Amino acid sequence: MSIIPEIKPGQSIELLKELHILTRDGKLNQDSRRKLKQVYHLFHFIEPLLQELLSDKTELTLADHGAGKSYLGFILYDLFFKSREAGHIYGIETREALVVKSQELATKLKFSRMSFLNLSVEASIHSTQLPEQIDIVTALHACNTATDDAIKFALHKKARFIVLVPCCQAEVAAVLNKYKNESFSKTPLSEIWRHPIHSREFGSHLTNVLRCLLLESHGYQVTVTELVGWEHSMKNELIIARHADQPRKDAQSRLEYILRELNLESLHERFIY
Repeated sequence: MSIIPEIKPGQSIELLKELHILTRDGKLNQDSRRKLKQVYHLFHFIEPLLQELLSDKTELTLADHGAGKSYLGFILYDLFFKSREAGHIYGIETREALVVKSQELATKLKFSRMSFLNLSVEASIHSTQLPEQIDIVTALHACNTATDDAIKFALHKKARFIVLVPCCQAEVAAVLNKYKNESFSKTPLSEIWRHPIHSREFGSHLTNVLRCLLLESHGYQVTVTELVGWEHSMKNELIIARHADQPRKDAQSRLEYILRELNLESLHERFIY
């Protein structure tokens, strides 16, 4: 029996307490309820991908980039990997203290097929601690350019699926602002980001548009949807990419046009490779 309705049957209560989703006396506060709902919704999207992979192979690998405290990795292991003999989760994080803490928790819970690596993106691409090919790459609320780093890693690792929930995209907005005066004389489209609040919101939206075009140019079919209702989180856009080996022919040319038209050519190397 679950302690409360939100907890799924068979789920580790000890894990939820260690993650501070449940209090020590088994209670769930409103903030934790929102956090758990987000992770459950993401699991709802990822589980069919895991099932699909296991239908045609005996082993699977998942890398969670910018793992932080590894909420997503631990919940995925608890709800899916724990009851199966196949599968390994890699949590990749640059903050060493979080990596050590996650590894200690995995050892304590006997989650033997979880590994946590204190690596940068560039290091993780070439590290022998990771397999040459990763089936699924995830990034939940990886801030600003960390989502782009996860995409770069996924493309190098020839990931079958990429699941992203971007967060705090500030880089494009900063470049829009930097060249705002030049843009005013170049295109009337600059009115879209003339006001600071519009720069922030348009920059965030545009960042994800560019990411989708990048993925499509590399042969991925991309779906963009909501993770949960906006009342639960403003960081709510979910991007799911499935490798179909069918590059969209005009994706890169449209990406280049957008960068050129909106005075974002300094971002060429980030979005075109």
